[in-house]
Amino acid sequence: MIQKRIACAAVSALLLATLAACSSMPAAPAANSIPEIPAPAQVSLSAATTALLVLDINSAVCQPNPACMSTVPAVAALIAKARAANVPVLYSTTVSPSGPPPTLAQVAPQAGEPVVSTRANKFTGTNLEELLKQKKAETLVIVGSAANGAVMYTSFHANTRGFTVVVAEDGISSPTPINTVLARYQLLNQPGFINAANTPLADKKVTLSRGDLITFK
Repeated sequence: MIQKRIACAAVSALLLATLAACSSMPAAPAANSIPEIPAPAQVSLSAATTALLVLDINSAVCQPNPACMSTVPAVAALIAKARAANVPVLYSTTVSPSGPPPTLAQVAPQAGEPVVSTRANKFTGTNLEELLKQKKAETLVIVGSAANGAVMYTSFHANTRGFTVVVAEDGISSPTPINTVLARYQLLNQPGFINAANTPLADKKVTLSRGDLITFK
């Protein structure tokens, strides 16, 4: 009987130790959870070889969407920073039966800043690549909406065409917040163009940054 009690006590102690060890271990992520997305990176870009793309900040896409409207001040600040450094600014807008919707006045193009009009991928059916080559752009800074539409598809196409891309997180949005989160993750994990650690200015890949972390030299 005594030996049995000793054995039971030993088993109980072992179970308690196991439970304590398990409780101190970090919880494994759920199978359907989004992995942690790295923090935005600080980048310094050559003004001579960089262009800023402002995608679909217009009356049809942005104005009805509070999330997009909340990004307008950050987009305007980044545009002002780019113009001050003589970085070319190029725009896109969407297509509609009544004609291309205008860009919002707060971030509107100035004279000589080109605008292309098409669906999500802004390279498709436009002369955007030709315009960028004329500007001698090698790196693109991209802001716009929707994050999981124009921003994501244009970024990936840019990578396939040999451009390095920086996406400013505070300048992107989508009507459904989870779509913006998914886009941020996918921008760093696109097969063939993976930059999962968000290494700053990884060649021909996407870096996630933020307007105040982007400088032009």
